[in-house]
Amino acid sequence: QVHLVESGGGLVQAGGSLRLSCAASGGTVSRYGMGWFRQAPGKEREFVTAISRSGERQFYVDSVKGRPTISRDNAKNTVYLQMNSLKPEDTAVYYCAAATMGWASRDQRDYDYWGQGIQVTVSS
Repeated sequence: QVHLVESGGGLVQAGGSLRLSCAASGGTVSRYGMGWFRQAPGKEREFVTAISRSGERQFYVDSVKGRPTISRDNAKNTVYLQMNSLKPEDTAVYYCAAATMGWASRDQRDYDYWGQGIQVTVSS
């Protein structure tokens, strides 16, 4: 059983940057596909980015293309989401997730373990 805990969220001004962390226990992040998703108020949860076991990356939402960077520190068993040039529309609860099958997937159904989520609020 992999336990994921997000941290690093909070309030940031538009144009600023934020780095979210996802610390894992009970499993090694390098063995899983790891993804970041987000859910804005009144909207469905959407894919942001993911990294496969091999290190492949994907970006999906056009509104974030070029701005987020996912990385992984195997020594700390932690995955990061670096978000730059933040916009008010990036305001959401951000979730990290782990996929046993190991690849970077946009599909939430491929993920077996989820963190509790962390709030990111971008003020204009």
